[in-house]
Amino acid sequence: MLYREAGEFRTSYPDDSQTFPISFDKYRYYAILAVLVVVVPLVINDYWANAVLVPVLVWSIAALGLNILTGYCGQISLGTGGFMAVGAYGCYKLMTAFPDLNIIFCIVLSGAITAGVGIIFGLPSLRIKGFYLAVATLAAQFFLVWLFNSFPWFYNYSASGQITVPERTVLGFPVTGPYTEPWAKYLICLAFAFALAWLARNLTRGSVGRSWMAIRDMDIAAEIIGVNPLKAKLQAFAVSSFFVGIAGALFFSVYLGAVEASEAFGINQSFLVLFMVIIGGLGSIFGSFAGAAFIVLLPVLLKNLLVGKLSWPTDIATNSEFIIVGALIIFFLIVEPHGLAHLARLFKEKLRLWPFPH
Repeated sequence: MLYREAGEFRTSYPDDSQTFPISFDKYRYYAILAVLVVVVPLVINDYWANAVLVPVLVWSIAALGLNILTGYCGQISLGTGGFMAVGAYGCYKLMTAFPDLNIIFCIVLSGAITAGVGIIFGLPSLRIKGFYLAVATLAAQFFLVWLFNSFPWFYNYSASGQITVPERTVLGFPVTGPYTEPWAKYLICLAFAFALAWLARNLTRGSVGRSWMAIRDMDIAAEIIGVNPLKAKLQAFAVSSFFVGIAGALFFSVYLGAVEASEAFGINQSFLVLFMVIIGGLGSIFGSFAGAAFIVLLPVLLKNLLVGKLSWPTDIATNSEFIIVGALIIFFLIVEPHGLAHLARLFKEKLRLWPFPH
């Protein structure tokens, strides 16, 4: 009853297939978007930007990219950290080689570079799948991190081996470097997250997304009905790598400011993004954001509770965080293997009938 579906009708297929067929969903989306764009930048501070909002947005983009590949196309990848490194180092080389190039173009071109690398490492998916493809992408993860550590050209022959972001502005406001305001960091990440979510939504609802899902469900049957597996899989790797590359560029340039390949983009990051996708829900755009928020915010909440409220020693609290987060992930996978997105769908269905019994 809260949705008040009575009286809402549609007379064409485009109206019936729109993203928000119920007015309540549409207005709720606009209200949330208005709060994120107008209200949050006015009240945000350094802690909320650096510990909560910016990492949630950056990891959401990375999870969205992996979800396109794994959730929609069914191709398992354990190389997300390596592809994020490609985006980060590509952004760094573009920013240093072309000082007058706008940071927005540097980030987008970094995604394009990562898409090309993703296509190269996606070629084995034409012959192998499942566990073997996971091992192949894991090899890509180790190779890419080794590459960026072994050739000084990638980090401009820095003595420390790190890459440090130069200062850049958008519309006159610094968005990288030590003088960046929290709201500027937040808004640029929000803009990319919104644009990429919109792009993913349109791709997955069109013919490209249907070909991905056909390959995911049964690749042999998909080929029989006319889906080109070569084109579909390489498209999925390209689009996924594009998203992940942009996440890596934002992770380096806007969020951290200075990174080193083996520390910032190791295998732990690949598994972290995979956990986000699994917990949020495979094949769900909302699930990518929900899973990223869960993984990022839960340790923050536990740290504030264990150290701030219960006064636990920092080392014990840190180890306890790993135990609690791991146990919750296992519990969640057993209780709700379809992720937070499925729970949200169930809650929505209950609201549509409330207050009547189910």
